[in-house]
Amino acid sequence: MMRVSVAHQEGMKFEAKTEKSSFIIDCPTISPVEYFLAGIITCSATDMVLLPKNAAKTVSNLVIDGDVVRNEDQPRKFNTLHLEYKFDSDADDVMAARWVMASLETYCSTINTIRDTTAISYSITHNGKMIRENEKMISGGGTKIDMGEIEACPS
Repeated sequence: MMRVSVAHQEGMKFEAKTEKSSFIIDCPTISPVEYFLAGIITCSATDMVLLPKNAAKTVSNLVIDGDVVRNEDQPRKFNTLHLEYKFDSDADDVMAARWVMASLETYCSTINTIRDTTAISYSITHNGKMIRENEKMISGGGTKIDMGEIEACPS
């Protein structure tokens, strides 16, 4: 079980406490939805560091951009999410694409939490070359692309 407690501080500032730490959510500066999207992207980014490490490979210059289209009306849920992975590594393009797919399909719990209700697509630029463009994830329960046990940010 995971537990997070959020307490109102003042104005539109809130303190979020986890089992390990705490942080301030300042709604006028960063909205909860932006924190949510950042968490989704960071979940996959940790996989993109740890999966190569398992294969004795290294990823550098990693940037993942996320673009979301939301409902116009309430509830303003995510309709689509496009993730753009850009990174360099000492692996070939096939292995680099497998890391992304393993993150999306298996390891990233935040993406797999929203995949039933959000159309997710991705592009990959590896070592300066576009190797996947606007690939679509299949919605549903995910698949098991098992690349072994990996370390993870505790979630």
